[in-house]
Formats: sequence, structure tokens, C-alpha cells
Amino acid sequence: MTRPLVFAILLFLSLATSAEDGAWPGGIGYIDLGPAEGAPPKVEYLGRQVLVMNDNGHWRAVVGVPLSAPVGKATITLEGGDTITIPVNAHAYREQHLEVKQSYVSLSEENLARSRRESKIIQAAKNNWRDAELDSVRLQTPVEGPRSSSFGLRRFFNGEPRSPHSGMDIAANAGTPVAAAKGGIITGTGDYFFNGNTVFVDHGQGLVTMYCHLSEIGVGDGELVAAGDIIGAVGATGRVTGAHLHFGTYLNGTAVDPALLLETQE
Repeated sequence: MTRPLVFAILLFLSLATSAEDGAWPGGIGYIDLGPAEGAPPKVEYLGRQVLVMNDNGHWRAVVGVPLSAPVGKATITLEGGDTITIPVNAHAYREQHLEVKQSYVSLSEENLARSRRESKIIQAAKNNWRDAELDSVRLQTPVEGPRSSSFGLRRFFNGEPRSPHSGMDIAANAGTPVAAAKGGIITGTGDYFFNGNTVFVDHGQGLVTMYCHLSEIGVGDGELVAAGDIIGAVGATGRVTGAHLHFGTYLNGTAVDPALLLETQE
């Protein structure tokens, strides 16, 4: 069987903003899989299925690269077992030092047990896969406001190192409406120890958005939403220093920089 010629390149398409766009830790790799004929090909990275969209008559794989990925090459597995590699470039992330309530740094046994239980629920929502036809991974800005903390920051809370920042923080007044960044299905809502009031939206093929620290949640599990529909309001719940929206974006279960997907980039 003749396979489409696969170009292992980082495409600069309409989403690209510079020659550096593409595969870096926390970034996105775009792979041209050839003309969009027949069923979309199945692609995997690190054992997870990858989003494949019909972009102007070509199948494009959209690969989320983990922040933990080593610099060098990422191996992508195609249907049938063939593999290709894409470069993973070095990318520097700054440090950020924050002061929060000590109870969010030195957890009690009760809060530690709670956070571990919730972590399983949150991971399941991030890893959700739902078959869907997509022709774009563009996202609308969920709330207007300055970006107060960028993706990938190496974070220290009360002087202690913690996991890198896995999303984008957008500062806004408490109560400001928060909109769905793209149409999809609500696949999770809840009040979590670190994230506070949170909503997950599944947009299909492993593209998931997460909205945290809300003052209120305005949708329920299983609800269909369109881009721009109000799903909640900005708040200061969970581990925060003030009112803001933590906006997370996930591809193939991997946190990627939301700035690479938003329609308006600053």
C-alpha cells in the first residue's frame, strides 16, 4: 500500500508566529501527512493518540510536546508502525517566586490525601479522547485582561520549588465572565484544592481546555457549549495570590502553551 509522503517538518501555517514555532518542551509540532484522502491516519506520540485535522486539504498532525521532553528529537509513530522524528529545540523558561498561604505549600495529611484523589480526576479530564472532525485548533481568548503569568515558568511557592506553570494566567476582576475558548462538551467541573472551581471543555481529538480559580461555575457535566458561551466567572479560589483565570490547554494529554493556540497573540 502506498503511503502519503510524510514531511517531518514544523509547519508555519496560520498558527505560526516565528521560525521557532513547533517542537520545543511545552510547544507544538505540526506534521504534514499528505493529501486528505479517505479516513484520517492514526498517529501516536509517547503512546497517546495525536490530533489529526484536515487543514486546507492536507492531513496535519498536531503534536503536544511535554515540558519534560528532552532537547533533541521526538519520535512520532504512524499507523502501521512507521516512525518519523521531529526536532525538539531548547527553550528557556524564567523563574517565578510567589507567596501564598503556607497551607498550600506544607499540606496537612487531609489536604494531601484530597489533592491526590483530585489529581486522578484532573488527569483523566486532561487525557480525555473523543473522536471529532476538526479543521482548526484556534482558540478564542476566554477573558480579556493582561497575562499576569506565562506558561512554563519555573515556580517557587514560599521559596520552595514546585512544578512548572502549566497554563496562562489572565488577570481580571472577580466576577468577570469567562467564555469557552472553542465549542465542545463539558467533561468535568469541580472544586479542587489547588485549582479551585474548575471547568474542563473537551473540543475533540484530545484538545482540552481548562479554566481554574473560578468564583462560580455556570455549566454542568455533559453540556454542549459553543465558542464564546459563558461557562463561569473569574475568581480567587484554590492556590492563588489574587483574582485571575488560569487557562490551560492540552493536546494528547500534554500541557502546551496556550499562547500558541490563541487567535490574538500579544
